[in-house]
Amino acid sequence: MHITFMLHNAYGIGGTIRTTFTLAGTLAEQHDVEIVSVFRHRDRPALGAPGGVRMSHLVDMRKDSGEFAGGDPEHSRPAAVFPRGDHRHRQYSRLTDTRIARYLKSLETDVIVGTRPGLNVQIARQARRGPVRIGQEHLTLDSHNALLHREIGYRYGLLDAVTTVSEADAHAYRTRLALPGLRIEAIPNSVPEPRLPASGTTAKWVVAAGRLTETKRFDLLVRAFGQVVAVRPDWRLRIYGSGDASGNEKDALRALIDELGLYNHVFLMGSANPIETEWVKGSVAAVTSRLESFGMSIVEAMRSGLPVVATDCPHGPREIISDGADGRLVPVGDTRAIASALLELIEDDALRGAMGRAARESSARFDPAPVAARHEALFAELAAGRGRSRGALGEGLLRARGTAGSRAYGLRHRVSGAVRRRRAA
Repeated sequence: MHITFMLHNAYGIGGTIRTTFTLAGTLAEQHDVEIVSVFRHRDRPALGAPGGVRMSHLVDMRKDSGEFAGGDPEHSRPAAVFPRGDHRHRQYSRLTDTRIARYLKSLETDVIVGTRPGLNVQIARQARRGPVRIGQEHLTLDSHNALLHREIGYRYGLLDAVTTVSEADAHAYRTRLALPGLRIEAIPNSVPEPRLPASGTTAKWVVAAGRLTETKRFDLLVRAFGQVVAVRPDWRLRIYGSGDASGNEKDALRALIDELGLYNHVFLMGSANPIETEWVKGSVAAVTSRLESFGMSIVEAMRSGLPVVATDCPHGPREIISDGADGRLVPVGDTRAIASALLELIEDDALRGAMGRAARESSARFDPAPVAARHEALFAELAAGRGRSRGALGEGLLRARGTAGSRAYGLRHRVSGAVRRRRAA
């Protein structure tokens, strides 16, 4: 199959970019895959281009590129197609409307995949007849404003499927929007197996990672760790991540650390890429968010062999962590419960080690190969269904489905074999 992903900006840094690169690179082992980036602001992708994947862009924002589009008069006019409810609307324009439309109407592909609501809407409205149209939800339905809710409800019916990263969000899409006949599937994000050995869970460090925003509630973690230090002053906490341009959240966290006298125990480490080298330095991971669309940091920590103490927030943690087996789930916003769960693992070396090993084993289900196989099977099924009503094009896609199906089987077979060998080892 020929599969095309459309990203807002493939040259930046972010969870959607990272997981799209991982999926595209894995699918490219068996298929013809390309990524089109609406914007390009640097020469090379900050996260490194995925192997075997073609990259292109529509609007060049590099002033020294010779194709700089920022001075085009159409770029100063607000977008009319890209929905106003998408918080990226101000970056879009009549120029992007035109270039995206031109690209979608000329695109020869079997599957076109959008990676944010605004692009999903444009694909629904402007993609030519023929390709399977997929809209990915990398956040949650609840995280969108009322204006975008209305646009999603009005436009998504023109798509062939929507994929969410959690079952809870898929349920929200099925029950809260009137989208009869639209295929809605929950397929989690994938996280590659770390290149480093798993943590031995002996170092006296708790590790947390994520953007320094109010949603992540690192202030709760700092306060909870103050209670931990009162019992185990030999343990320390590292928090990795950067905040927004204002730096307000980072400044507030630093002030809180000073206020509680934790400056020798809690450290704001800034961004780390790759983060896997930092997870393995710790023995316990902590996630104290009030909302998670999925929980990439949870899976990353588990793949590195760390048990995770996480708030039981919507939508992802409960679908990742088995409470008491490979981590602990605690009530949202409960500082005392967070501290208690951390101390439970800190005080019991055997329990911490056993949960860390269980976390590494259970998180293998998020390996890129089985996750890509689920996307592949969905694409092939939708292409075949569309083909049954579209004559010659359908015949070609039916053949693609047969090939994709056998490849998906082979991919799943190789993955299951690898998992069995890992468990046996």
